[in-house]
Amino acid sequence: MELKKIVQYFNIKIFIYCIIAITAIYTLAFTLAFNLKDDGYILADWLINYEDGGFKRRGLSGSFFFILQDITGFSLNYIVYFFQFTIISLFFWLYTKIIRYKVTDLLYLSLLLSSIGFVGLLNTVTYVGKKEFIVFLLFTYFVYLLDNNRLTKYKEYIFCILLFISTLLHEVTLFYTPYFAIALYVKSGKIEVRRYIKFFLSVFIPAAAIILLGKNVNEGMSLEILSKRGVHPTYGIFYWNIDERQYIKEHLNEYLLYFISLGISIVHIAYYLKYLTNRKILFILLSGAFIFSLPLFYLAIDWGRWMYIHMMLLIVLFALLLKKGDSIYVYEPTLINRKFYITMAFIILSLIYRVEMSGKGFTFEGILYRLFVAPLELLNKM
Repeated sequence: MELKKIVQYFNIKIFIYCIIAITAIYTLAFTLAFNLKDDGYILADWLINYEDGGFKRRGLSGSFFFILQDITGFSLNYIVYFFQFTIISLFFWLYTKIIRYKVTDLLYLSLLLSSIGFVGLLNTVTYVGKKEFIVFLLFTYFVYLLDNNRLTKYKEYIFCILLFISTLLHEVTLFYTPYFAIALYVKSGKIEVRRYIKFFLSVFIPAAAIILLGKNVNEGMSLEILSKRGVHPTYGIFYWNIDERQYIKEHLNEYLLYFISLGISIVHIAYYLKYLTNRKILFILLSGAFIFSLPLFYLAIDWGRWMYIHMMLLIVLFALLLKKGDSIYVYEPTLINRKFYITMAFIILSLIYRVEMSGKGFTFEGILYRLFVAPLELLNKM
């Protein structure tokens, strides 16, 4: 009886709003902290530039920020953070706008609580402030327009231009473009290949240019250029000199753990799809999207990060399929049945384990560990 009372008065929608607020504040706060200490990954990745050696992957942002610094005289740390703050805030704001009148249930909430969903940001602080938030923002706005029947042909071409630019900012954009095509299918219910081609061309063209013409991220002068502009990273992207495929081979036992996390996530998503219409087609399309991203797992060591991006995009995509209600607090009442217990099992498991960005793919150092065990260990050391 007590469990029924708790479930009866638990407002899922308000809890989702709390998760959004907590993860947004956490992400923005730690992004600022990393920027202020001249972080070699989160700040420096935005400062890869064309001034050192010419055209290269991710170099557009650094050159753009150099121009802004020359015009304004402001510190690069704050200029970059202003754009990070804007992009990250807009993502969380637009996602909130998508779901505010949607009927959410416990199963949808479980996706946000996945160890590679919103909770992933709290579990792995190095997820914050990275350029994939550009992809999150573009896709969320795309879904928002679809959901409100405001995506015109003109706006589709605008998105193609934005995807083109996003690929020059970070090549990861290429590997997650299938989600834009899947969102179109989810909305229209029909496959429109010609409509999708322009989205893929908008990322393949800049990606091909990067492969054929792109120089190294650091052509030897990047650190000196940044030093003159007041940024002094002592590690990170400009120091990167690792054969990533060899690194994975040397740490194979740690990387094999990712298959545990991946397996849990696949079962979780498959269980969610069980309650959707056209689930077989969706499962095939989503499997295709994952396969499309496999080169990332071969080329780069951030396996947890690639999985996390998939889950975040899925959370936004599935919001498109939620029913609409008449209140911003609307949610589907939770019944104590088999579905409830299975969903709770996913939630508890998700809160127990953690997926590291690169390295160990599965550890029992999730949210529960961080809330109840880590503080005690810290006090014991003190």
